[in-house]
Amino acid sequence: MRSRDNVGVTAATLPRRIAHLDMDAFFASVELLRYPQLKGLPLVIGGGRRRADDQLLAAHAGLALAEIPLADFPRLRDYAGRGVITTATYAARQFGIGSAMGLMKAARLCPDAILLPVDFDEIRRCSRAFKAVIRDIAPVMEDRGIDEVYLDFTDVPGGQREGGRVLARLIQRGILDATGLTCSIGIAPNKLLAKMASEFDKPNGIAIIWPDDLERLIWPLPCRKINGIGPRTDAKLQQLGLLTIGQLASRPLDELVWHFGRSQGGWMFDAARGRDDSPVVTHSEPVSISRETTFERDLHAVHDKAELGALFTRLCEQVAADLKAKGYVGRTIGIKLRYDDFQSVTRDLTVEQHTADAREIRRHAGQCLKRVDLTRRLRLLGVRVGTLARAGKLASAAAASGLKAGRSLPLF
Repeated sequence: MRSRDNVGVTAATLPRRIAHLDMDAFFASVELLRYPQLKGLPLVIGGGRRRADDQLLAAHAGLALAEIPLADFPRLRDYAGRGVITTATYAARQFGIGSAMGLMKAARLCPDAILLPVDFDEIRRCSRAFKAVIRDIAPVMEDRGIDEVYLDFTDVPGGQREGGRVLARLIQRGILDATGLTCSIGIAPNKLLAKMASEFDKPNGIAIIWPDDLERLIWPLPCRKINGIGPRTDAKLQQLGLLTIGQLASRPLDELVWHFGRSQGGWMFDAARGRDDSPVVTHSEPVSISRETTFERDLHAVHDKAELGALFTRLCEQVAADLKAKGYVGRTIGIKLRYDDFQSVTRDLTVEQHTADAREIRRHAGQCLKRVDLTRRLRLLGVRVGTLARAGKLASAAAASGLKAGRSLPLF
């Protein structure tokens, strides 16, 4: 009979125990901390700007947030625009509402759902708080975004007990005590399986996968559940009659390589068999920093020049602020447009000097705009800076060589 507590196993032979921690409906849960009267109700977070929330607070100035009447909260049925859902409470998900769904479509599914915008400042504060708790308990952590992390339990004291369940419970309690928020944790021999496991027992659950659980727990799942298989690849797999991970695992390597190429085919061959040797990376440099916004209505470069120009400037300023906050400068500056027919285009250029200056970014991004069709109406605009470098290192090198940064020029 298999021992799952690894009693008497030396450190050199400890089995790998990797955890994936995912905060439960994070954006919505943060709002529920402010408005506890909304607990158990269908709540949708999305729509971009905080105008509706500001109006709600202004109308009840002097009243505790928990005492604001339910009837006064904005409802999904009153929304007009093309925003998308960031997240929704589990009560809202029962109506078929999910992340990335258009708010107008969600309104048809559950018109009485409460709609609140994202409070990014509070989201970032809560994100830093829950990650600080984790680092104190399991310091080998890979930050995967605002609401999820990977953890290596292997050599952490208690990380092998019950396959990692004991340590996971400790982390859940610590996060709840520090933030009032819950999370779900999946623990497995690698990141690939841990990511799947974290979805097994939501919310506030812990799921354990052992090497011999593959056939029972993983193979019946749709291929789309493998992190890295997107809609296009999944559609092609379905055309080949491969609907489940088990069916994918039944195909020989040469067949998958024939259909998907050596790299992707080989990766899917291993992934379907639960193989993943990727490490938990505690630090990585970003490839690029970007900001984008979806407009409430379609905008035209000529007819809505003032509004579009203001939004463009704000995006460049936000990217510049993000760069400075993280200590980076970049050389590749680009833009992203999405037209009213959902076609997306990108353009970029690489300049000689690194920069984090908002006006410089706007000037070069404006040059990229001249290379796209601006006669069509737009629904999204984005600005991106890549080819990043640490600002401090470049400043030291520039000081040593006597170089001086050039003056930046406005676009208009």
